Amino acid sequence: MDAEIRYLLKLFVAGGSARSEQAIANLRRFCKDNFLDGYELVIVDILTHPEAAEAQKILAVPTLIKELPLPARRIVGDLSDDAKVLDGMGLLAT
Repeated sequence: MDAEIRYLLKLFVAGGSARSEQAIANLRRFCKDNFLDGYELVIVDILTHPEAAEAQKILAVPTLIKELPLPARRIVGDLSDDAKVLDGMGLLAT
């Protein structure tokens, strides 16, 4: 991984459903607005890669896993509320 990457995010979705597409769009907007270029976003389709979902114990989609920086965090939902996403990632300023 590139030394410039500060955030590693994995979004698990189920195919090209409207809910999946909305979560992807919301997360891309969120990253652009909050992280500039210091992130890597990996989209995992659990229909194509069920082993990845099983390995990560994904029970619902869309699920976002913030792998870096540690600690890892999970957020389930469409990622439409920036404050909830920041809080879920443990990044909300207090």
